[in-house]
Amino acid sequence: MELLILVPCSLFLIALIKFLYDYLWVPLSVQHMLNSQGIKGPPYRFIHGNNKEIIKMRKEAMSKPKALTHDMFPRLQPHTHSWIKEYGKNFVYWNGVRAELVISEAELVKEVMKNSENVFPKAKPSVYASNLLGNGLVMIEGEKWVKHRKLTNRVFHGESLKNMTPAVIASVETMLEKWKGKEGKEIEVYQEFRLLTSEVISRTIFGSSYLEGEKIFVMLNKLSIIMSRNLFNTKIPLISKLWKPADLLESERLANEIQDCVMKIVKKREDRVVNGEADSFGNDFLGLLVNAYHDLDDKNRLSMEDLVAECKTFYVAGQETVNGLLAWIVFLLSIHKDWQEKARREVIEVFGNQNPDSDGISKLKIITMIIYETLRLYGPTNGLPRRVAREVQSSY
Repeated sequence: MELLILVPCSLFLIALIKFLYDYLWVPLSVQHMLNSQGIKGPPYRFIHGNNKEIIKMRKEAMSKPKALTHDMFPRLQPHTHSWIKEYGKNFVYWNGVRAELVISEAELVKEVMKNSENVFPKAKPSVYASNLLGNGLVMIEGEKWVKHRKLTNRVFHGESLKNMTPAVIASVETMLEKWKGKEGKEIEVYQEFRLLTSEVISRTIFGSSYLEGEKIFVMLNKLSIIMSRNLFNTKIPLISKLWKPADLLESERLANEIQDCVMKIVKKREDRVVNGEADSFGNDFLGLLVNAYHDLDDKNRLSMEDLVAECKTFYVAGQETVNGLLAWIVFLLSIHKDWQEKARREVIEVFGNQNPDSDGISKLKIITMIIYETLRLYGPTNGLPRRVAREVQSSY
């Protein structure tokens, strides 16, 4: 009897020691080591790290009234803004038990991003990010990245972009025609540009209409929202392994549905070739992916998982970045009417009453300046995560 009692007690004691080592001793040791090197930051909190603080600060920042200002950083990243002021341009904070070093000094950023010795590979994505983007170009590295990048580069060749112009013009004309009926009324441009970019991507990259890809866009948007609200949620030891939260189950369901939808679109392409309705899978991005999926050379062949991942990457990255950029441009031009007039005058001088073409677009100097300034003020991302593959000494 004593032996039977002793064994469970011993196992429990070992588990407790391991738990305290991982969730208390290691973080505190890392914090002490970094502090001794001059890298400060908010103190580690047991299990949750600084996640509770971050969630609270973000809620408080978003609850404050909005103002017409370019200074969006304190509102969107209040924790980073606050800790940079308190601890300096480079500081460490705790995402659960994982230390995350934030660097904003230009030279140090260059050193990390150059990654000449593969010391700073891409960070391992969360399960929510994986469900959103899969194992696509944004997530992969090495030879696989080179293969996928070579494939996607064909979409952005000058001739390919020139061929997309008529489809882009047609989509914009449809949107503007709809706006005519709303003259004098308020328009939610962000939502309008979301529909526009979705339509353009569907027509130019996947050779389909927005209606055909609408379900995919809706599900990807839901996945993006789920990922955003779980950025700073802490995984509780053991519980997270035994029980899946509702958001994770919904995320997995959406990812499976998106894969089914993409596979149906691919099947339609394949059936057209099999039935003799088309000579090839097409020259758009989806056609290139399907060709690679059927490639006889193992080195060039894409798996169905890779094909779906690249479709999701283009849907998400292509829509969200351009959609946000267009909305911010319109916002800036609405409050800087002098630049609005300069841009209008330039477009009329270059194109008159004609539709834009690729040669004329390259002559739009003021429009280019406006785009670059908007990207400077409102960049498409607020940071690039990297991990440390081995012990390294930086120039910090």
